[in-house]
Amino acid sequence: MTWIAAWSLKPSSAHSAAFPEHGTFLFSTDFAWFSLRNNLGILWSEREEIETAQAYLESSEALYNQYMKEVGSPPLEPTECFLPEEEKLTEQERSKRFEKVYTHNLYYLAQVYQHLEMFEKAAHYCHSTLKRQLEHNAYHPIEWAINAATLSQFYINKLCFMEARHCLSAANVIFGQTGKISATEDSPEAEGEVPELYHQRKGEIARCWIKYCLTLMQNAQLSMQDNIGELDLDKQSELRALRKKELDEEESIRKKAVQFGTGELCDAVSAVEEKVSYLRPLDFEEARELFLLGQHYVFEAKEFFQIDGYVTDHIEVVQDHSALFKVLAFFETDMERRCKMHKRRIAMLEPLTVDLNPQYYLLVNRQIQFEIAHAYYDMMDLKVAIADRLRDPDSHIVKKINNLNKSALKYYQLFLDSLRDPNKVFPEHIGEDVLRPAMLAKFRVARLYGKIITADPKKELENLATSLEHYKFIVDYCEKHPEAAQEIEAELELSKEMVSLLPTKMERFRTKMALT
Repeated sequence: MTWIAAWSLKPSSAHSAAFPEHGTFLFSTDFAWFSLRNNLGILWSEREEIETAQAYLESSEALYNQYMKEVGSPPLEPTECFLPEEEKLTEQERSKRFEKVYTHNLYYLAQVYQHLEMFEKAAHYCHSTLKRQLEHNAYHPIEWAINAATLSQFYINKLCFMEARHCLSAANVIFGQTGKISATEDSPEAEGEVPELYHQRKGEIARCWIKYCLTLMQNAQLSMQDNIGELDLDKQSELRALRKKELDEEESIRKKAVQFGTGELCDAVSAVEEKVSYLRPLDFEEARELFLLGQHYVFEAKEFFQIDGYVTDHIEVVQDHSALFKVLAFFETDMERRCKMHKRRIAMLEPLTVDLNPQYYLLVNRQIQFEIAHAYYDMMDLKVAIADRLRDPDSHIVKKINNLNKSALKYYQLFLDSLRDPNKVFPEHIGEDVLRPAMLAKFRVARLYGKIITADPKKELENLATSLEHYKFIVDYCEKHPEAAQEIEAELELSKEMVSLLPTKMERFRTKMALT
């Protein structure tokens, strides 16, 4: 068959009918037909003709499954038809080549389904590919490990933490084989590129571990927080009661479904898994274990993703580190220690605002400014709560609260100013991507002005007026743009309440000032 003739073939079910008795020629034809469909699928995939590729690859998969069901042994390769018996491939080598073609089939099907946003199927085929590569010892450690770590992100997004942990643990074990397995002609990296590639892939796997720890902790926080974001002890008790059920629920079945490798490899992966929990942490000690693991991988990722050369990646790692501290603070009951955790967040984030050019990194700058502002905001709230417990807070505590308030205001204002046009005018219509952060910033600025501690009635009246101005902005904007109300329902209700109450409070201040 010429290449042109092969090019014009369309997927057909004709050959996948019941197989006739197989002579040597038919065996070789089966292999050629299977391989041809597979190669055409790969070709169309690389040409980004995804639906055409899908049709060829799926028909190739169906042909393989039916062939193995009805025949069971690998077919002869076409070239073997012309070789004497003693020069033909062994059964083992023939099977190896046939299975390798099928593994490629699964690999490209995973890519096709990913492109078609059929993520469940893509993950299934990716997982099958990785398992087969291990079974047939046909993998490159670095490539296999990064693919397994990438697959873990799918499971993390689905909140399947046991499966994600298994993928990451297997990635660690296989990545550790780098250098032990000699490079083959299938290895995609040239010898001189391996050292840098090794460190890059190590950093990328570390980042996948960070996401695992962070998402697991955040999921626990969402399950246990009340309507103001604090730890709900009743919810915590309920989750403790459910812990045993969570441990028993189909654990052995789920483990068997995703298990990579057998024998020593399986034992090595299990040894890594046993050191990491897949259950949601229910108290500070459990959360701290995940935090320390995540922080270990933060340091590992930063070894490669340094700010000089990998600006965006470096910043994302630092932001994840900050987020780890933030969610750990949720589990901490000591307010002073919580303050110190937020202070650590600020210490790692503030230097980034100095190093970044806002003209080129506008979005990143906004994210960091908002996060720093929120860290100062949380610290101020904690310091106010600490002061409320004291009968007579001293001037040092008052000064500390006001300084934190001032810093939070500074960064919220920087964030809001970044939304202004070149003429320094605030937009009449805020873009969807920054709508909620902008409204939250306005709400928190309003609240911060109301929290400034001062003995000067005139200054307090000015602060209340500024606070009212920001609350009114939120209410007026949501009236003009009803879609915004859905983004900040709770904050909008409080803003309406404050718009109603503050004028009366301000009038009392004016009366008091007039009498004095």
